[in-house]
Amino acid sequence: MGDWIYLIVSIAVVGVLTLAGLLVSGRRKGQLPPSGGTDVIAPPPPTEGEAAVEAPPEPAVVTEEPAAPVLEKPEGTASRLVRLRQRLARSQGGLGQGLLSLLSRDRLDEDTWEEIEDLLLTADIGVAPTQALVEKLRTRLRVEGDRSSDVRSVLREELIELVGTDMDRRVQVTGTDGKPGVVLVVGVNGAGKTTTVGKIARILVAEDLTVTLGAADTFRAAAVDQLATWGERVGVEVVRGPEGGDPASVAFDAVKRGTDDGVDTVLVDTAGRLQNKAGLMDELGKVKRVIEKQAPVTEVLLVLDATTGQNGLIQARVFSEIVDVTGIVLTKLDGSAKGGIVVQVQRELGVPVKLVGLGEGADDMAPFDAAAFVDALLG
Repeated sequence: MGDWIYLIVSIAVVGVLTLAGLLVSGRRKGQLPPSGGTDVIAPPPPTEGEAAVEAPPEPAVVTEEPAAPVLEKPEGTASRLVRLRQRLARSQGGLGQGLLSLLSRDRLDEDTWEEIEDLLLTADIGVAPTQALVEKLRTRLRVEGDRSSDVRSVLREELIELVGTDMDRRVQVTGTDGKPGVVLVVGVNGAGKTTTVGKIARILVAEDLTVTLGAADTFRAAAVDQLATWGERVGVEVVRGPEGGDPASVAFDAVKRGTDDGVDTVLVDTAGRLQNKAGLMDELGKVKRVIEKQAPVTEVLLVLDATTGQNGLIQARVFSEIVDVTGIVLTKLDGSAKGGIVVQVQRELGVPVKLVGLGEGADDMAPFDAAAFVDALLG
């Protein structure tokens, strides 16, 4: 009996010792961090003869400088005029070809002359200019003959005289006595006024003149942003003020900046609201007076949408009463426009069309030339 008890006790002791050894061995293989922190999974240590693998270095953070804006090179005046003449010939050939067709008939009777009058009136030339032109054509063709070979030259000469060759169509963009030229651009919203300012800036830059733009249409944030975009494209500074601010203050600052910087020309965009004629008159009058504390206004350009016809003439009358308009810019003189508006608006205001735009492209504007315009009309 005692032997059995001894045997059981011995087996128990051996079991306890074995279990203790296993616990110690396990502890050595996976001891907890002494700090009691969280376990971190790490790569196994390198075996003998194997080089330690270092963690790849973190890529360096490279801060790139913003790229300088790429300035556009505007199209020169010569090539611009050639392209505009071609486009005008394609879009306005209907009037010229219609007149040539009627005048080349074997017999010019009263019905034919009435058709000619109707065609001219449809082209927005106006009643008085139409009657004067028809009378001259009738006289000349009766005296000189109605041979078709002569019709084109006769019609060309009379149309050029009607459009006007004795008007000074130069845009005064430079000043005197060290002052910049100041061009005030007026017109109703929607006529393309702000776009016209940007396009004129491109023409001047192409002629190697320095320019500052004044965003004085402070009541339309879109106009200010639009003008800023035009300026960025050709590297021209734009002076702007707070939205809804005083337009005269912005115009004053723009001319002062241009004077201080010694630029050749300051172009000032203005508001064009016609809801309140008295308010518009006061505003534009104030803008001009404030500008002239810095430098004389050398040009006041009225922007008209050629597609508006008689409505455009009404607008022209209002602005001519408010400010001393010195020149007209006809925009959108494309396929939907009627070329005769050139004649009528000049007669209405007594000032010349100086610039003409035929499309939406950045360089689709050029100085107006009467002979080129008529040649384009005749195709």
